[in-house]
Amino acid sequence: MQFKTLLTSVALAGTLHYPVALIAAPTPAEIISTYADIAHATYEDSLKSAKELQLSTNNLLSNPNQSSLDKARSAWIAARVPYQQSEAYRFGNTIVDDWEGRVNSWPLDEGLIDYVDSSLYGSESDENTQYRANVIANATLRIGGAQVDASNITPELLSDTLHEIDGIEANVATGYHAIEFLLWGQDLNGTSPGAGNRPATDYNLENCTGGHCDRRRAYLQATTQLLITDLQEMVDNWKEGGEARRQLSEKSESHAIASILTGMGSLAYGELAGERTKLGLMLHDPEEEHDCFSDNTHWSHYYDAKGISNVYQGSYTRIDGSTVSGPSLSAYVAAQAAVANQNMLNKLQATENAAQVMVDHAAQGKTFDVLIGEGNTSGNQVVQDFVDALTEETRAIENIIALLQLDGIQLEGSDSLDNPAQVLE
Repeated sequence: MQFKTLLTSVALAGTLHYPVALIAAPTPAEIISTYADIAHATYEDSLKSAKELQLSTNNLLSNPNQSSLDKARSAWIAARVPYQQSEAYRFGNTIVDDWEGRVNSWPLDEGLIDYVDSSLYGSESDENTQYRANVIANATLRIGGAQVDASNITPELLSDTLHEIDGIEANVATGYHAIEFLLWGQDLNGTSPGAGNRPATDYNLENCTGGHCDRRRAYLQATTQLLITDLQEMVDNWKEGGEARRQLSEKSESHAIASILTGMGSLAYGELAGERTKLGLMLHDPEEEHDCFSDNTHWSHYYDAKGISNVYQGSYTRIDGSTVSGPSLSAYVAAQAAVANQNMLNKLQATENAAQVMVDHAAQGKTFDVLIGEGNTSGNQVVQDFVDALTEETRAIENIIALLQLDGIQLEGSDSLDNPAQVLE
């Protein structure tokens, strides 16, 4: 990823004369505690929903029919709700960013995992020798000139041997999107309506479609168990005394606040507005869609944006309806610059509104891949409105960083936003 240097200009800070609110500001230590508590709760919910997903996939394997497949798909979509809200903890926390690729890497060259339609996927790639490795069909693989025994599909095989083979990020063997592909299969509809349509019989040992149903079942079990293991690790990192909390506590208060704002701004701008949204819109390419097999991208984007708001406002609604909240960054900013805080809250709401429009269109069959289609002028504008809202939100974050005099912060950028001509070359 490219990085964009924050424009923390003294001139900007000098031209703003916000009244100091007559309220007691929370301390940075209190804000950081709330931030860590919300992280722990969000990852706990992610783990809980992943375990529900595992129950549903196990039921699919016990009773491979359309009903059990639909329930497993619904469980996957439900599992995305808390996890996506956790992504605001990336970028500002190395422990999260180093780990994230194991659970949410995309886009993926799905031919590494299973059968694909060659007419759309192609038969080879100059950049990736494992483009059509098809682990499910092959008990022996050739990696780096050596033969690898893949006869037993285990979590260890997926995580230690196959994931990002040859250092290629598109060789995604684990995480939510590997499971998504196994549940939906390829989306062969392009920018027309419709998601992947893998048949339940791909898991039926007596009436097997797609071949190698025993190995496909093993892969689904292994990658789902691995997701649970990985999420448990992050829950432990954010519990009291966990490594993530320890690393945060070792930072100065100003650097810890800077980490919070870095995570918010980098997710809003470079990652969500840029790589996950604007890039696909520019190219009109459904392969750049985040949840490209399930057509669930509208909700994943909605909850990514929601996660940023959670962090700023110091409040997270758990999947059981309870709330984790505490002294917030919003209150801290409000005590020093009430107008800047209100501007940030307004921008967060505008982003949520723009995301809701995408959700509403998806409910009418106009999912993200349809909206970004070439020639779909009105649909393209819906997506662009979301990009614009996130960009304005980022400007509000930059304003707060300047006001708090947090120098040296870098927010993640994206060529699709910062250098679009290069993307189209």
